[in-house]
Amino acid sequence: MPRIFAPLLSGATYARWLHLAIGWIFAAVVLMVYPGTYGFSLGGVVLRAVPADAALLVLVAMLPAMRRAEGVQARLLLIPEREEDIATEPARTWADRRRTAVWLVGRTALGTAVGILSVLVPAAAFDLVFRPGPRLPGGLELPAGEGTSWYPLAAPVLLFALGWLIVWAGRLQLAMAVRLLGPSPAERLAAAELRAERLLERNLLARELHDSIGHALTVTVIQAGAAREVGDAAFVAKALEVIEETGRKAMEDLERTLVLLRDTGEPGTGRGPGATPGAPGAGDARERPGIEQLPGLFDTARSAGSPVEAWIDVPSGRLPGVLSREGYRIVQEGVTNALKYAPGEPISVRVTLRDDRLELRCANALGSSAASVRVTPRRGGKGLRGIRERAVLLGGEASAGAESGEWVLAVRVPLRLGA
Repeated sequence: MPRIFAPLLSGATYARWLHLAIGWIFAAVVLMVYPGTYGFSLGGVVLRAVPADAALLVLVAMLPAMRRAEGVQARLLLIPEREEDIATEPARTWADRRRTAVWLVGRTALGTAVGILSVLVPAAAFDLVFRPGPRLPGGLELPAGEGTSWYPLAAPVLLFALGWLIVWAGRLQLAMAVRLLGPSPAERLAAAELRAERLLERNLLARELHDSIGHALTVTVIQAGAAREVGDAAFVAKALEVIEETGRKAMEDLERTLVLLRDTGEPGTGRGPGATPGAPGAGDARERPGIEQLPGLFDTARSAGSPVEAWIDVPSGRLPGVLSREGYRIVQEGVTNALKYAPGEPISVRVTLRDDRLELRCANALGSSAASVRVTPRRGGKGLRGIRERAVLLGGEASAGAESGEWVLAVRVPLRLGA
């Protein structure tokens, strides 16, 4: 029983009935202007009113803003399960205008039918209860006199049927709105592309935070632990200096990321969720470190107690900006992993351009304490997964694993795709 009566008591049902009534009111207003009802039969009125209503609705549908107005109204009164199923953008193509015209004609016709029944059915129910010889909708007159005691009992049935008619009409109106006012294929494709851009940007920001903050925390923990163990005043002072400098760089990276998150604007303009850091107009994103900042990274690693031997063979101006920035993050992650999983072990880094490819190799010796923990856990680490994602997005490849007593991270990226 609750399932039968619940829709009749739902607020959505009455909001949709109001939406239907708007179409009926429009048709009634036009009818009063032309052709009127005086001197015409019902068939004559319909023959004259329908073409006038349809022509006016089609003409109005040609206005681009009409589609937006109808979409907003449908979202408010038809209450779809997902608002994005009904677009609120103005018509941009003739196909959009045609769909809007069909929608306006359809909603007006359905609303007029439901509106007329909303008046006739309650009137018939009233007659069944209070008047002899009542008339049902459609002009059927029931006999008065004996044997008519069941008439009042039929009134609730009529009202119940009207209620469910309104429920189903509202649902039909909603289905029409989703079909005719919903996003066009081009709009759906644009929305999907926007979602993909935003997802890519969020992944990029997550990697930036992981790389910069993760590196800073690793260096800080190692320096703090070493300072506690050594206890030498000069070493402690040097460790605190490294911690301070590393923390300052991490705060700058964090601020850059927060600026990107707070920014608003159109995708691809360098502002907002769709902006590409490092692209022209990307503001603070252009300040991200590149290959030229690697010596400072190596100095930090040396301060943490790990010897670093680096060979950087990249002619000035030859490396595209995006490859320079992504190359820095890849090497940073490799150095961070070495500091974290093999502290104190020598680290060798090689960055070269060879056959129109950027090759990065970061290797560190596997100490006795590190060998047992490096091989298995690091294969599923977020840092290595981020490196592989960076390489794939740039059209390259990445590999990591133990080789001859060393942990080796190797990345190869073509220059032409990084431009």
